[in-house]
Amino acid sequence: MVYDVIIAGAGPVGLFLACELRLAHCSVLVLEQARDPRHPLKRLPFGMRGLTAPTLEAFHRRGLLDEVATMQPAKASPNRHTSGAAHWIDQPRRPGGHFAGIQFYHDHIDTSNWPYRLSGPAGTSMAVDMESLETILAARAIAMGCEIRRGVAVEHFEQTMQGVTVRAAGETFHGQWLAGCDGGRSTVRKLGGFAFVGTDPEFTGYSVEVDLADPDLLRPGRHYTPTGMYTYTPPGTVAMVEFDGGAFHRMQPITPEHIQAVLRRVSGTGVTVTAMRLATTWTDRAYQATPYRNGRVLLAGDAAHIHSPLGGQGLNLGLGDAMNLGWKLAATLRGDAPEGLLDTYGNERQPVGAQVLDWSRAQVVLMRPSPSSRALEAIMRDLINTRDGATYFAERVWGVSLRYDLKAEHPLVGRSAPDYELADGSRLGERLRTGRGLLLDFDHRAPLQPLASRWGDRVAYVATGARDTLGVSAVLVRPDGVVAWAADASASPDDVVRAATPWFGAPAQATGALCI
Repeated sequence: MVYDVIIAGAGPVGLFLACELRLAHCSVLVLEQARDPRHPLKRLPFGMRGLTAPTLEAFHRRGLLDEVATMQPAKASPNRHTSGAAHWIDQPRRPGGHFAGIQFYHDHIDTSNWPYRLSGPAGTSMAVDMESLETILAARAIAMGCEIRRGVAVEHFEQTMQGVTVRAAGETFHGQWLAGCDGGRSTVRKLGGFAFVGTDPEFTGYSVEVDLADPDLLRPGRHYTPTGMYTYTPPGTVAMVEFDGGAFHRMQPITPEHIQAVLRRVSGTGVTVTAMRLATTWTDRAYQATPYRNGRVLLAGDAAHIHSPLGGQGLNLGLGDAMNLGWKLAATLRGDAPEGLLDTYGNERQPVGAQVLDWSRAQVVLMRPSPSSRALEAIMRDLINTRDGATYFAERVWGVSLRYDLKAEHPLVGRSAPDYELADGSRLGERLRTGRGLLLDFDHRAPLQPLASRWGDRVAYVATGARDTLGVSAVLVRPDGVVAWAADASASPDDVVRAATPWFGAPAQATGALCI
């Protein structure tokens, strides 16, 4: 069998990409190295991840949001091994996120600065654990007809003009395309000859669950010290960084003795570790693939970009890759993609990845154990504690400021489409669940009606009113929910054709309207 797409990696990015491709009826095989998808590091507390606005909107547009919301971690429990809440959960003010550990709060955020956002089911942030999220996405992918093979690691592949042949676990698989979603140490990236460039690490980070003989020696919360930084959640959850150039990461086994020595150095206390229950290391290495495509091989998620977990941007960045790539690759497979459509994946997502890497690097500067970094931290705290400062950091951390450069003047173009509440009570997000583009016509103008059918089933036409149109008369939305065109006043069919052609190809002859 020749699959349309073979995906390496059954993490959230690979699974979500599989769902996007199956939405367009592409045949998909997912190969995953691990035999068991369960792992202690995917559970609380270390498996907690924050989902941001673009991810929540994507899940809403694909009918996944309600199920994901049921998996939100509960409030902190006094039981040490069921407590997965972050150290800030019991604070009187509601935190919105942080930058290098400096928190900003909801009561300081001015949402009036975001005139093209409408309130709706998809908010700006939500906490989930990785194991639950992967379970939901795997179940959705299988229900949609995706084949997932676990315990099958990609070992080698060859590509031709016609397709890709993959060798994995002694078997041979054939696909038209190969997508590497196999993490920061991606085999697909290494075998595919992708350049991977960036900056080397300054520190080794540790996330550990330990028993302490004297836990009162550590102060709860996040603390900068003359030798590093640590975050402590009683009775024994610790995250810490030591500025050793990343020397310890994956270089030798993690022992209780080593964890105790590092914790004593970083905290400046004589704390004693009596048992180690769970431990992992990480660094601030920040690298990015250039480009994201090599022939019939594409990269997404950590395979395309790696950085420190500071600020929780990595998962969202990867899911954004999958949402952007899925419909474009599907259109290419169908044969109705306009020339260059698939190249827009890298053109749009690489700058977003580069911004996140720089965002991570900037936080490292504030974490360095030096007088200059502490002075800069004090200034940053003052800025974040202002209304404008908190709003700016919320825009960046929550992904609200995300906008692709689509070379258009209208301020909506390139942004995530507002979740309009339509006259029949439905929302724009719900209208995108089929994976088609959407021409939304608030003026009910007859000249626009015949256009949708000229792109077959790729674009649905909706003529309706809305509770708040935000002053626009018509909007063309891509399958991934990004605004491709918007008009404040009446627009001609020619305007729509010019806007739609780069994404859906040249229109066919008019045959009537497709209304939903």
